[in-house]
Amino acid sequence: MKPIYLDYNATTPIDPEVAKAMRPYLEEYFGNPSSSHSYGSTTKMAIEKARKQVAELIGCEASEIIFTSGGTESNNYAIKGAARANKHRGNHIITSQVEHPAVFEVCKYLEKNGFTVTYLPVDQYGSIALSDLEKAITPQTILITIMHANNEVGTILPVEKIGEMAAKHNILFHSDAAQSVGKIPVNVHKMGVQLLSIAGHKLYAPKGIGALYIKNGVRLEKLMHGADHEQNLRAGTENVLEIVGLGEAAAICQNNLPQNQEHYAAMRNYLWKRLLKEIPQLQRNGHPENALPNTLSVSFHKVEANTLTARLDNIAVSAGAACHAESIDVSAVLSAMKIPLDYAMGTLRFSTGRTTTKEEIDAAVEEVVQKALPLMSTSIEQKYTPATADNIKLTHYTHGLGCACKIEPQKLDNVLKKLAPVTNANVLVGTDTSDDAAVYLINKEQALVQTLDFFTPIVDNAFDFGSIAAANALSDVYAMGAKPLFALNIVGFPDDTLPMEVLEQMLLGAQAKAQEAGIPILGGHTIEDPEPKYGMVVSGLVHPEKIWKNQGAQPGDALVLTKPLGTGIISTGMKRGLIDEQAIKALTQQMSELNKYAAEALEGFNVHACTDVTGFGLLGHLYEMLNPTNSAARLYFDHVPFIDTAVTLAAGGVIPGGTHRNLNYVQSHIQFGKRSKTQQLLLADAQTSGGLLIAMDKNEAEQYCKNFVSPGVSQGVIIGEIIEKNNETVIEIA
Repeated sequence: MKPIYLDYNATTPIDPEVAKAMRPYLEEYFGNPSSSHSYGSTTKMAIEKARKQVAELIGCEASEIIFTSGGTESNNYAIKGAARANKHRGNHIITSQVEHPAVFEVCKYLEKNGFTVTYLPVDQYGSIALSDLEKAITPQTILITIMHANNEVGTILPVEKIGEMAAKHNILFHSDAAQSVGKIPVNVHKMGVQLLSIAGHKLYAPKGIGALYIKNGVRLEKLMHGADHEQNLRAGTENVLEIVGLGEAAAICQNNLPQNQEHYAAMRNYLWKRLLKEIPQLQRNGHPENALPNTLSVSFHKVEANTLTARLDNIAVSAGAACHAESIDVSAVLSAMKIPLDYAMGTLRFSTGRTTTKEEIDAAVEEVVQKALPLMSTSIEQKYTPATADNIKLTHYTHGLGCACKIEPQKLDNVLKKLAPVTNANVLVGTDTSDDAAVYLINKEQALVQTLDFFTPIVDNAFDFGSIAAANALSDVYAMGAKPLFALNIVGFPDDTLPMEVLEQMLLGAQAKAQEAGIPILGGHTIEDPEPKYGMVVSGLVHPEKIWKNQGAQPGDALVLTKPLGTGIISTGMKRGLIDEQAIKALTQQMSELNKYAAEALEGFNVHACTDVTGFGLLGHLYEMLNPTNSAARLYFDHVPFIDTAVTLAAGGVIPGGTHRNLNYVQSHIQFGKRSKTQQLLLADAQTSGGLLIAMDKNEAEQYCKNFVSPGVSQGVIIGEIIEKNNETVIEIA
């Protein structure tokens, strides 16, 4: 079923009439508007028609409109341009604590460049107090930038009063009207603004097009330099196709504003009435009356919004601001409004559109109630229907993926340093190293290896998840040079929201992988948990003199990696629906492949250090290998194997939070040379059931790589070398 779209504040579809108006400029009229011949004249006239259409929507002269690439550029040009053009008059700017990042971050940038900024607090509805604004004004104040309507909670701010106050003090007033234009009447003269930003994709025009109103007589320092396009205010050949679309969208908004406004409000109010009836404990955020007609911000008590949105298979909504759809942090807007944490973390933003129907609202409410109630207090009457095993996507039941849900290395290190050291002589490997297993001496010929690993779903299929989790747990034993003996299950499971058949499939997947490893699973332990989690305690045996530790690498050693990197990035892409079934199958195959084959191929070779690459990424695990020693490493980036899909997704910014944290943890110890931020993140990507990272004699490494053949994707690749440490840099990227 096509998901019900209730996220119109994030973006709107292109209106069919807008697409119709644009089509000739896609297929036929291609001339450069600056050209003097007829081809250029045709597109030039189209631009000027659109300019007039946008001007009429907001009540200004056509000459006061310039076209930009969107709301972000409009805000940047207005704020930076006004600040720099008026710095001879002062350096003080006033804004609010609930602005969109396209305003907030610009102000933060200007603070680093000689300007001071006052961020006005807001009340419980998200609106400023005019008295606070009056107090903030100083003789140095040159610009006030306050949004017209808040994008998260919908509250309309008192822009007309702000405009009057700005005029009284001869201060420029800019308003970000991205969310208000097309939803409510906007008139720049009534508002008293000299600058106003418009985003096309919020009013049924294409993405990548916007406009900035600049009142006649207002001077801005140019943001884009080049030729004299757009009245010599914004250089660059005009995007005729999308400008035509914005113009047509503006005309449609103007012609249909009253009926659209009424429809938005009717659907929004119906949605709130239905939700409140089913879940009386809900809290509504924003002003109940003085707000955008289509926006409804709702908080579910003691529910993590990202967990809830992940489970809404057939509804498109936002958890907080749309620009931060993947964040699980409380938004700056809700924080500024002082929404209690128990409610703020469970906030969803619904926004209705022109085509929203009551039938869609009814269906949406049914699913929201079904998925939200199990996550709320057990005191609420359970009206929902439990999920069935068919078509369940396990990654929708967690906000973290696999090992990416690990505690940040910095925080974990601080805790572990406070624990008393282990002094038992029989402990051959304990907490004094970064190894993921403990080793206890039994006799001269045998030492017991034990490890524990578990995590949240990394793929949607329950059987595959169990298989991958088991392979990941077994990997720690193989990385010690040991042979596994048996395993125990460890399970966290939401039996009130997922059917027991899902748990059965998870255990069957793990059992199949254990059988491949040649060991039994002898029971285990389960607890109820709102997130499904699975892993294993694995016991194994190793000769006391043949233990591979995560330490011992020697200068001159080669570094060998046995699996390509990128599973964290691809898993994130999979959860967001950005990869196809073939890529999912390849991802599953790689993560479920046992490191047994790589470890067995090492028999007869002298391994100086070994670890498996998992949640802390290649750089994190290599840093742990080197940190206690006087050795450093040189990685050859072009030799490191990456999964092609991961490289493509990383270039598009699809990076899990765990990968960013990994890079932050180690980057001060790494010399990246000319490697881009994307390449750095690829090296730090949080892996699930990654390959072995081995330090061994160079000649032996070459022979190992030549001999090693696995039944899957694993292969031995020399990716770097161990070198003498002569400065603070631990890892060099060549």
